[in-house]
Amino acid sequence: MKASPETLLRSDVAVVGAGAAGLFAALVAADLGAEVVLVTRSPLAQTASFWAQGGIAAALAEGDSPALHAQDTLAAGRGAARESAVRVLCEESPARVHELEQLGVSFDADRHGNLALGLEGGHSARRIVHAGGAATGRRITRELSARAAVHERIQVLEPAAAVALWTHDGRCTGLLARRRDGFELPVLARATVLATGGMAALWERTTNPPGAVGAGLGLAEAAGARLADLEFMQFHPTALRTGGARDGFLITEAIRGEGATLLDASGERFVDELAPRDHVALAIEAELARSGERAVSLDLREIDMTRFPNIAAALAEMGLDPARDLVPVAPAAHYTMGGVATDLDGRSTLPGLLAVGESACSGLHGANRLASNSLAECFVWGRRAAVAASAEPAPPPVPGPAPAPGPPSLPPESTRAALWRRAGLQRDASGLRDLLDDPFPLARLIAAACLAREESRGAHQRTDHPDSDPALDEMHTLVGGGSDPCWERWQ
Repeated sequence: MKASPETLLRSDVAVVGAGAAGLFAALVAADLGAEVVLVTRSPLAQTASFWAQGGIAAALAEGDSPALHAQDTLAAGRGAARESAVRVLCEESPARVHELEQLGVSFDADRHGNLALGLEGGHSARRIVHAGGAATGRRITRELSARAAVHERIQVLEPAAAVALWTHDGRCTGLLARRRDGFELPVLARATVLATGGMAALWERTTNPPGAVGAGLGLAEAAGARLADLEFMQFHPTALRTGGARDGFLITEAIRGEGATLLDASGERFVDELAPRDHVALAIEAELARSGERAVSLDLREIDMTRFPNIAAALAEMGLDPARDLVPVAPAAHYTMGGVATDLDGRSTLPGLLAVGESACSGLHGANRLASNSLAECFVWGRRAAVAASAEPAPPPVPGPAPAPGPPSLPPESTRAALWRRAGLQRDASGLRDLLDDPFPLARLIAAACLAREESRGAHQRTDHPDSDPALDEMHTLVGGGSDPCWERWQ
């Protein structure tokens, strides 16, 4: 159903996606005086961020510092992280935690009333802030959603999906939204912020909800923006391996920070559970190949599961008692470290278009995201992008006709199976070349990025190029726009 001219919505800032990054960007922009249209496919407080079990990484403890946090982030990034982006995150994350507290988010505290800081893989200090144990995403999105729903300068379109970006004279001037009843709403804005999440559900085995298929990345690329680092998909080591509806359920890294261990088929430990995720995931993959088993065991028998009630509830659904039973786990596609290429304020290569959170790639994560830097990224760049978006020039009064809807954003099941086989934890040129003919455009771009990086680094492991290439240190792969992949070194 097409829109009539009277349905044109005019705003200062259009935000697509109501996860942590989108909600925070919308609230900051509105508090700066911008009129905001927030487009969300899911009802508020039911986005992917709602299920986030990890916390927010921030150097808040005595003896910790942004410099130490940066050191850990750079080490995890395997020589591919953008140092300026790392500094931004580590220096600004503590202030964002305090800002969330001022907005009403109640973080877990110790018996003295101080923030209870957790330890996760790759961190050299306790610096993970949680809310409700493994329910951090739920607590934060619930609070931010409640504020967005009643903010006088935020208009929420739900449920509605952005189906195309509106461009005019080489600039993004808004978007076309489609409601569930098929009615289309053109939205004109001085700036559009994509906060649509990642693409991990493009892989057959994933921890992500079904909608995390890179819709925002597809919109951006179709409008002319470049994408970066698509070869770096992080596979979480400990996702339930049970079959059925709970298969792929994430068991947070924080539980290993509290002492949970990984055991092989003989009941022996085989890996440092707090090594960075790429190391742990590859160690599990190697153990599965050696043993022929479908899963390794996560031993939670000494863990106080009252701190992780949602995990305990999920295990109970599967008939597993963590006080008695070993839990079967195996890696699954979890987090998109690549995304829409952006600068340090979230601006993409298409003027007027910004991206934040998992849909963006500022170079922060490099080849391997450090645990709990993702929620920190949502708030650090959510604020930066909101400030930048509010300062963009007004769109022209008559920006030309609204765009036509783009191609379908959902992949066929054959694409998900092919990505798991050809671009899983380990990949090679032969399999990747097969993906170049996949019917889903984003799968072809992923394959092109993976083929271009002829080395193994972090989450990108090429069996035909098993070593890292020092010439590719700090280099980022850009794809899209109808051009061949190219390299850029970001400062």
